Amino acid sequence: MDMINKFYSSAVQTVSTLSGVLPGNNVTREYEVLEQVCTAGVGLMWKVYNGHKKSTKQEVSVFVFEKKSLERWSKDDRETMLETLRRGVQQLTKIRHPHVLTVQHPLEESRDSLAFATEPVFASLANVVGDNVRSEKKLYDVEIRHGLLQLFDGLQFLHQDAKIVHRNISAETIVINKNRSWKLFGFDFCIANQPATDGTPHWPFREYTTSLHVLAQPSLEYTAPELALNSINTPDSDLFSLGVLIFTIYAGKPLKMFGSDYSSFRRYANDLNQRKYPPMNAVPSELTESLKALLHPSASLRPKLHELKQIAYFQDVGVKTLSYLDSLYQWDNLQKSKFYKGLPQIIPTLPHRVNLHSILPYLVKEFVNSPMIPFVLPNVLLIAEMSSQREYCDHILPHLKPIFKLTDPIQILLIFMQKMDLLLKLTPAEEVKQSVLPLLYRSLECDMPQIQDLCLAVLPTFSTLIDYNAMKNSVLPRIKKLCLQSSNVSVKVNCLISIGKLLENLDKWLVLDEILPFLQQIQSREPAIIMGIIGIYKIAMTNTKLGITKDVMAHKCIPYLVPLSVENGLTIVQFNTIIALIKEMLGRVEQEQREKLQQLSTIQRDNKPKDASEILANELESSTISSNGSGNGNKMNDDMFSGFTVGQPNASTAAPLAPVKAREQLKISHNTISPPPGARPDILSSMMQSNLTGLGTTAVTAPPASAPTQQMQTNNGWHSANPLVMNHQLTSPQASNNNSFSLDDLDPFAGGRPAIGAPKPSNTNGANMYTLQQPTVNYIYPTGYSLNNIQQQQQQQLLGKPSQAPTLQPQTQPLLPADNQNLNALSQQDILNFLN
Repeated sequence: MDMINKFYSSAVQTVSTLSGVLPGNNVTREYEVLEQVCTAGVGLMWKVYNGHKKSTKQEVSVFVFEKKSLERWSKDDRETMLETLRRGVQQLTKIRHPHVLTVQHPLEESRDSLAFATEPVFASLANVVGDNVRSEKKLYDVEIRHGLLQLFDGLQFLHQDAKIVHRNISAETIVINKNRSWKLFGFDFCIANQPATDGTPHWPFREYTTSLHVLAQPSLEYTAPELALNSINTPDSDLFSLGVLIFTIYAGKPLKMFGSDYSSFRRYANDLNQRKYPPMNAVPSELTESLKALLHPSASLRPKLHELKQIAYFQDVGVKTLSYLDSLYQWDNLQKSKFYKGLPQIIPTLPHRVNLHSILPYLVKEFVNSPMIPFVLPNVLLIAEMSSQREYCDHILPHLKPIFKLTDPIQILLIFMQKMDLLLKLTPAEEVKQSVLPLLYRSLECDMPQIQDLCLAVLPTFSTLIDYNAMKNSVLPRIKKLCLQSSNVSVKVNCLISIGKLLENLDKWLVLDEILPFLQQIQSREPAIIMGIIGIYKIAMTNTKLGITKDVMAHKCIPYLVPLSVENGLTIVQFNTIIALIKEMLGRVEQEQREKLQQLSTIQRDNKPKDASEILANELESSTISSNGSGNGNKMNDDMFSGFTVGQPNASTAAPLAPVKAREQLKISHNTISPPPGARPDILSSMMQSNLTGLGTTAVTAPPASAPTQQMQTNNGWHSANPLVMNHQLTSPQASNNNSFSLDDLDPFAGGRPAIGAPKPSNTNGANMYTLQQPTVNYIYPTGYSLNNIQQQQQQQLLGKPSQAPTLQPQTQPLLPADNQNLNALSQQDILNFLN
């Protein structure tokens, strides 16, 4: 966060500075001015800023001179200096040469500043020499050698073609551009040729004067001695300045510092005339003699520029390579192709900064020449391999994006496929989707098997960067089409291998719907293709994320794999692999199907109702055990009716229960629950219970009238699940001939009369048939018996008190007609009262 705040404050400070420096200057109308990068010119008075053109975004450098820096000067010196600066920029604008700084926008002057725009600049030479220079700006030896050769070319152009003497060659007036090329700058004191009458070249002499400011005149540290001793000015004077510049580059400072002391300069010129040179230990030994020759006091004895180029100091392979690149535009394609083929052996021997900033710019310029791209591209990718991701994104990727879209020459795709791992490592994920992935699509669709194989091999390595829709709609359809249509076995096998590697990034249903059906469309039966198919099946079956369902294995996979196992050409190992896969599938189908059937059987058994005969047998067994162990078992079932006198047949006379079929039984699970105290008797339930007891068809002998009525007790163990039936009154079915009644033959509201049309039951004992058809317990209250008495009696029974009300006796004789009427009336009225 501190770094961000520092950067933000620096940017704000730069913007505020520029807004104060360039108000109203026309340069700001066309160019966006950014941060300052260096200083240059006489006294380093020009401040250089990065910038770009607003309309085209073209990168530039903006040189700004602030007039307020001359406020302490005298008016004459100030005007002289401004005029000198104007003339130098105007002269620079007129000169066009590869080793002269190129002006993009001419000089613009405002009240506060002078400004003009040039090609992008890295630094001036004064900013990168000396002991206080940062390590990232220090010059490599190959850069110095190549830079000096570039200065030789620039000066040679000035002297021979432009006929100009620079007069101010120094570290401040040499500018290094963005591509690390050295450029001439600072033509403030240059003198053009003024030929004599006889046509000989002549350059007027301007004597140094102490009356002018020191910065308004050429620097004495770089001035040739003949100007002070002989008052002559020739192009050889620039050679002396060039010698001092070489010494300054290696030693970090000029031969001697004079400032504005012209007399000291004259004395030093005399010393040089006597060949008194300072120590040159910092200068390379192979350059020492040439340097002394450049510093010779006699101008005519100094070596020429073309001679200096031939010394051993400049015969380094790296220097020659960089020099060839400078003149590359003059060569034809054949010469260029030979040079580019040998360049990969030289690039690793050069510093990375030289490759990135000095070689790469020349290479990317060749991208406009399509036939040369296959020769240039390997060198560009080699430099990218030695670069960081940031350097790759800033300097290389913007130039590769247009090349990604090319398909001709075909070698471009081949080179990219061979270096795809490098591209994937350095290219951001978003750029991979936008630029690299379409490149792979085009590679899959090309007709060159070598490119297709490389593309299929590299595709799985970045499958995680491919989204689901692109994988489903773009990648897989192309691979499937290539596999089905290609006649090359190697391509088919690589298609299957690529799909196998992609499986782990697919989902289950995509594999089942797209991949497995596609395998059955392959008609080729070469062993390699068959094993590729087997590999996909095995991965899909064993991968926990995917898996093949048993239905697919049973209906699709196994019927398809079995014929493959008998194909000709398979080895024993391949055959065993296929058979092992088929057995594994069969085993999995068997296991899963058996588990499924067992689960279904368990569920059906749990949900199936119990067999009635089984339930009855269990009940009989428990009843027998209860009767043998204690005589109180039946009493528990009759506790809730303890207040009634209900006659029951003798237990000894009851016939044993006969087993019946399951579909004729009732499900028995109800337990009698005593009603809470004070609850009303349910008359409807009582009526139904009274009539349902008549379903027991065992002949019951009526007790004599004189005998006291006893409570009927049953010990048959028969229980009904119907809540309307009281279990203690339900008689068990008997093996009697009278067991012929059904619920349809019984009319519970007929007052003891049989239903119309019903056959009369036979009675061998001569008892009243209608009396026997009456319920054993009649809950229909007789005349004179009130409902309140019944409620009071039931409450006393539930509380354990003896009943005081008359005991309800079972009806054993036919009712009189009057009683029937009263009974019906009372029953209907009591029902209405109870419901209300």
